[in-house]
Amino acid sequence: MKRIILSGGGTGGHIYPAVAVAEALRRHYGANAELLFVGAEGKMEMEKVPALGYRIVGLPIAGMQRRLEPRNLAVPFKAVLSVLRARRIIRDFGADVVVGFGGYASGPVLWTAQRMGVPTIIQEQNSYAGVTNKILARGARRICVAYEGMERFFPADRIVHTGNPLRGRFCKQGADRGEALRHFGLAAAKPVVLVVGGSLGTRTLNEMMKAWVLSLGGAPAPVQVIWQTGRYYEREMREFLAAHPTDGVWQGPFIDRMDYAYAAADLVISRSGACTVSELCLVAKPTIFVPSPNVAEDHQTKNARALADRGAALMVRDDQAVASAMPLAVGVLGDPARLASLSRGIEALAIDDSAERIVGEIVKLIG
Repeated sequence: MKRIILSGGGTGGHIYPAVAVAEALRRHYGANAELLFVGAEGKMEMEKVPALGYRIVGLPIAGMQRRLEPRNLAVPFKAVLSVLRARRIIRDFGADVVVGFGGYASGPVLWTAQRMGVPTIIQEQNSYAGVTNKILARGARRICVAYEGMERFFPADRIVHTGNPLRGRFCKQGADRGEALRHFGLAAAKPVVLVVGGSLGTRTLNEMMKAWVLSLGGAPAPVQVIWQTGRYYEREMREFLAAHPTDGVWQGPFIDRMDYAYAAADLVISRSGACTVSELCLVAKPTIFVPSPNVAEDHQTKNARALADRGAALMVRDDQAVASAMPLAVGVLGDPARLASLSRGIEALAIDDSAERIVGEIVKLIG
């Protein structure tokens, strides 16, 4: 029996890569592996992971708030308590290996495992490594990365280029485009832009769409749009579109069939979180990234820049996107050679067996 701890959370970008690897571990080991997730109390993994059928325990770890707040005083005590609890969890579970995917909990769990002599693996999703992973890398046996050039952060002899593990199946062929267009009520005669900003939504991309609709002045739109507004902005954007009806625009808070959205889209405008970038590489969609400026260490800009510098995507700064991203998209859609070049460039970065590659590294360590 192999006993494996997976730790990560706080956001879906940390949780779902860990779950993807858990699924691959079950495929590889079957009943011969016992898996345990370790998360942070009060964070989304404590709800999401059990809902997917996995056991999880929580640590009281919390991050330091950027503003001066009284709760920051408790952070050092929670860190010490988390290390002590992590030690007990690792010992009682009898872990053979600990795999960290980022987030609050992975720091104390991996740090403790390394001091207990338990092998550790780090999975770094972004093109710019976070401070915690750079520290933990000193004691890690393997560092699984999604981007080239990570030697500037980690010991080169321990880096393995695995890509980012994703749940679900994403591929260039995907769903039938005709079915996808009918699903969204769109026509085959005009190109389609997919605007997607996450489950809660993105103010910048929604304001971009409002500005573009207003710029049409009631004239027929040159392209069609699948516009995912996010739950937070749903009512506001629905009322806006009702007041400014525009043919060829599908609008909704969520997209329940992302396979259809990708199949219908000729070009995507999106944030550049690590898992989103990996999905877009697999579906080979020409993409304009609008990185969020509100993330740690500005890693979305660095993710987007890593692709843009290779001609695999375009990038528009958040403070310029409202005015310029949709006009850029319309222009690119009118240039078939540029579309094809962007598709080839982003497809070249795709890795479709990332979870299996990471499991392969686990197997090398523990058999």
